[in-house]
Amino acid sequence: MPRLRSPRAIASARFRSSSTTSTRIPASHLVTSRQPSAGHQTSVPRRRCKDPSGTRCFAASVDIRPAAVPGTERREHAVTAVDPGRDITYRRFRFPADLALGTADGVTAGAGGLVIGAPAGRIAHTDPHSGVTADYELATWTSPVVEAGFPVAEVVPSWTGDTPVGCWLRVELRGHDAGKPTTDWYDLGHWAADETTIHRSSVPGQTRDEAWAKVDTFGPLRSAVTGWQLRVTLHRRTGQAVSPVLRTVGAVATATLPEPAGSADAGPAGPPGSAGQARGRVLDVPRYSQRLHAGGETRWGGGGDSWCSPTCVSMVLDFWGAGPTPDRYAWVAPPGHRPVVVHAARHCYDHAYAGAGNWPFNTAYAGRHGVDAFVTRLRGLAEAERFVAAGIPLIVSAAFAKGQVPGLDYDTRGHLMVLVGFTADGDPVLNDPYAPDDEAVRRTVPRGPFEAAWQGGSGGVAYVIRPEPVPLPPPPAQPNW
Repeated sequence: MPRLRSPRAIASARFRSSSTTSTRIPASHLVTSRQPSAGHQTSVPRRRCKDPSGTRCFAASVDIRPAAVPGTERREHAVTAVDPGRDITYRRFRFPADLALGTADGVTAGAGGLVIGAPAGRIAHTDPHSGVTADYELATWTSPVVEAGFPVAEVVPSWTGDTPVGCWLRVELRGHDAGKPTTDWYDLGHWAADETTIHRSSVPGQTRDEAWAKVDTFGPLRSAVTGWQLRVTLHRRTGQAVSPVLRTVGAVATATLPEPAGSADAGPAGPPGSAGQARGRVLDVPRYSQRLHAGGETRWGGGGDSWCSPTCVSMVLDFWGAGPTPDRYAWVAPPGHRPVVVHAARHCYDHAYAGAGNWPFNTAYAGRHGVDAFVTRLRGLAEAERFVAAGIPLIVSAAFAKGQVPGLDYDTRGHLMVLVGFTADGDPVLNDPYAPDDEAVRRTVPRGPFEAAWQGGSGGVAYVIRPEPVPLPPPPAQPNW
């Protein structure tokens, strides 16, 4: 049976030190420390970390709180009561259309998004994973403050763009409350499409008294946060004419999950309504097994047993006919079972987290293939049914112990699967990449236990990947897409 290491061991293995030496930074990048609001209740981040093989599968926050902060414990594989009224909001900015909604410092509108115009400053950046230092020109776009309308427990950003050789993006986020910032800026990713300029990575070591950022997720500690603000910095080598491109950036903010329930049968079936159009519909998503890559390429997170996320992204891209062409992954040698999955793992890989499951890195990879892609959270399978009814498969993240979800006969503290449809009775139909072969990837599981494992494991995380001409379903009153 697959074995799981302790959260302490996982956290120790995940985060590595990094260093950045900067000079000539524009004033917009300077931040000051702020005192947390007195008496603010600390939110509780979820523990999510591993694939069924016991190696890293996707990125998330793990045991990040200081020992002095009470109430940070969480039960292993806790089953969470599904709350269809849980506070979740999503907001996204598209470029160049939304340029004027934020504050531009050196960026300008390009044909496909935001690009560097007259640089706002320079920075000398040392890639901690190669030791190479280079000078870059930079420009920034800062979003307006997005009010969530409730006390925020976590925020997960995502973006799409492109980075020619010599270019990269830095994504930061800070919390707001009562019309003013309540946290400093936190790094949520140094992203590049490949490794020719920098090694794509999250930034470890960002737990402070006021808030925390781990891999792909931000959350408050002693600071009140009811809104958020994003800042994206575009970098290019000094003297270079070509620019990175920022096409979209957004974030999903969530309130604290409901308390764990006592039964794995938690989770209502949900009223059919418009979502009922998904009942009995199964999308023809190709079936790819991550385990067929075990024992082959071991770079980028240890190999196939830990590649659930890029395997799922590859399935969905090929469902839309948008996957990379063979010449893009011709570098994979030997080609093995399915070289496109190896290619995806390499280009989703987070060199600080040491895994291929950083959520926004996966959607950013997908976004380079002419599709729209973002990370959000859904309140339950009733909302997921709306996407299937619209013809859009979802990549979802769940955590469970063996026996909690019949049909998924293994333990995991975090695993990505493709939700491809529903039976006539409303049970989810999955493409689960943790299968011995492609044929065994398709699985049907009982609705209640799976919904609880999804909501309890990741708070309902979903990757939404679809061509722009394919319309999203109408969002709920409190929009989370």
